[in-house]
This record gives sequence, C-alpha cells and structure tokens, in this order.
Amino acid sequence: MSQERRKSKRTDLSSTLIIKRLDGDSNRQVAIEIQDVSRTGLGFMCREPLQIGEVYESYLTIWTKEVIHVFLQIVRIELKGSVYAYGAVFIGMPEMDSARIEVYQTIRENGDGQ
Repeated sequence: MSQERRKSKRTDLSSTLIIKRLDGDSNRQVAIEIQDVSRTGLGFMCREPLQIGEVYESYLTIWTKEVIHVFLQIVRIELKGSVYAYGAVFIGMPEMDSARIEVYQTIRENGDGQ
C-alpha cells in the first residue's frame, strides 16, 4: 500500500476547462478532462503534449457552475496510452477560490455531496 504524499486532500470533479499558453506566441486553447482537484492543484488528462514548468491560464468550471480563473504550472506528466496525465499546481489562486474547493471536499466527506 502506497503512502499518500499530497499536502491537500484530492476531490474528483467532473468538469472541463480551457487552457492557453502564456509563455510563448501560441494563444491556442486546449480542452482537458479534470481527474481530481484539491486546494493546491489538479490532475487532468489531455491529448496535447505539455512541458513541466510551463504556466497556463485556465478557466475551471466548478460544481456550482461558477467559473474560477486560475493559473496552472505543470509539475507532473505521465503518458497513458495516447493521452497524457498531468499534475499541476495553482499559481496565485485567491484564498476565496481555494476555500470553495475545500468546502466542497468537506461536504463530500460528510456524505452530503453527490
């Protein structure tokens, strides 16, 4: 059994977001599929190759259908078949937005979430 090394609990969230690269000429948007999200970051699947350390502007649609504007830095990459699994940390996320994610986790842990 592997030991959990993450600093924040992870929550599954069915959603998509659009990212566009900030550090370059490309302003292309890419759809991704979120696998899990925590107060400090998220895991997602994407067919596009991204690089560790790159920063992206993102629009995350949360369970309340609100959109949170965030910046993500890629910290982990794993190829799973023809799709990449990425881990990213939030850069400069306002405390109010990270608290929304934490509240949702608390609700789900107490059995009131869907």
